[in-house]
Amino acid sequence: MTSGAAASAPRRVLFVTGQLAEPALRRTLAEMAPAFAWEVAVLKITVAALMTTPWIARFLDVPAGTDLVLIPGLCEGDPAVIAARAGVPVEKGPKDLRQIPEYFGRAAAARDYGAYDIEIVAEVNNAPRLTRQAIQAEAEHYRSSGADVIDIGCTPGREFPDLADVVRELRGAGMRVSVDSFRPDEIRTAVGAGAELVLSVNGSNLDVARELTGGAARVVVIPDFGQGLDTLEPSVAALERWGVAYLIDPVVEPIGFGFMRSLERYAETQRRYPAAPLFMGIGNITELTAADTTGVNALLVAMCEELGVRAVLTTEVIPWARGAVREIDVARRLMYHAVSQKTLPKGVDDRLVTVKDPAVLAYTEAELRELQRAVTDPNFRIFTDRDTITVFNSEKLVRGTDIHEIFAQLEVTEPTHAFYLGRELAKAKLAVTLGKTYRQEGALQWGYLTPPDDRGPEHVRLTQRSARRRSRANDRR
Repeated sequence: MTSGAAASAPRRVLFVTGQLAEPALRRTLAEMAPAFAWEVAVLKITVAALMTTPWIARFLDVPAGTDLVLIPGLCEGDPAVIAARAGVPVEKGPKDLRQIPEYFGRAAAARDYGAYDIEIVAEVNNAPRLTRQAIQAEAEHYRSSGADVIDIGCTPGREFPDLADVVRELRGAGMRVSVDSFRPDEIRTAVGAGAELVLSVNGSNLDVARELTGGAARVVVIPDFGQGLDTLEPSVAALERWGVAYLIDPVVEPIGFGFMRSLERYAETQRRYPAAPLFMGIGNITELTAADTTGVNALLVAMCEELGVRAVLTTEVIPWARGAVREIDVARRLMYHAVSQKTLPKGVDDRLVTVKDPAVLAYTEAELRELQRAVTDPNFRIFTDRDTITVFNSEKLVRGTDIHEIFAQLEVTEPTHAFYLGRELAKAKLAVTLGKTYRQEGALQWGYLTPPDDRGPEHVRLTQRSARRRSRANDRR
């Protein structure tokens, strides 16, 4: 929620709906037993989704004392049109009335939600092999996805004559930049052009860090190659003598190559250097593990939050890691909230639940049959539960699991309407298969990947058009 209900708890709410949804809405509110007073305004329309905000503004009477009006989420138009006429705040609620308890239940937590304390460093991998235009495009993608710093990944053994120009161009576009190289000449070049972070230094190239005294750039310090945490001590001591800001990276290893031991190193480093911020290259896990990165990033960021890691490095090279930066941006907010508020990371932000849904909302068969009895038109309504698809209009109700058998029983021959029903039935079957909530006309929810859902009530227009065509055909007979 990003609107008024999240900003302050309402005292009296007016829920607006249509005639068909009234019983279900009243039942949902009664079971919810909210901490505020409520009323239901049933407007003279069958399907609530067909209401527009100008139409609602024209016909809605708002009782005195109302301090919030909640209209159906599928209504077209700007709620401000209603608010201007009614003189009270108006919000679009969820697109499914069964989500109303969740909509209000998250308000308290949402007031303070969104802070984070972990920076995202997103790497443009093997930058010397890319054109400057390609580097800029990838950097823009990362920035728009939530990255704080764009890391220019140099390639060992390959010269990078455009390094200074690349850094300057990104800085000129308002981006913060880091350089990923152990070569002192590349580090000097990048920092001289405006890079603010160096990945990385250890005993092999530590002298270049002496040149960064005075805050020219921070460095990420790692153990000497093939050595343990004890080799951090002289490097850290030198950086502190020189006044160079640093983060410590004990280096996370891929699964199968010491992953758990490396996590233990992070915990030990936190004990040895409690005031030092840590750094973790979580791309070492996501890029090298054949699994969707959404949950992997969530757990890695949770570990980072508890371990004191204040910057993470990631990239999106491997196909299954596409979207990793956006996932980390969501995860860092969720995990900061969980750790700082000492609460479980659930019930506040579900954007990392992509393949499955947080909850499958469904009506019982009895509720659907009750709803069908109130229907007087030929428009087909489609519903799903955990394993069954239900389709009905005023004349018939069909339930089943095989969409081909269901479609055959609907006896629809008008091409446009048949195409529409076939598409919706396929979507309903996908929802049942994956364990998702299906909502007719709406996009399935894919967490942060959910596309905009701004289509109008197409199914009503299509079915009404087909009904009119049948009527005209009968008249001609």
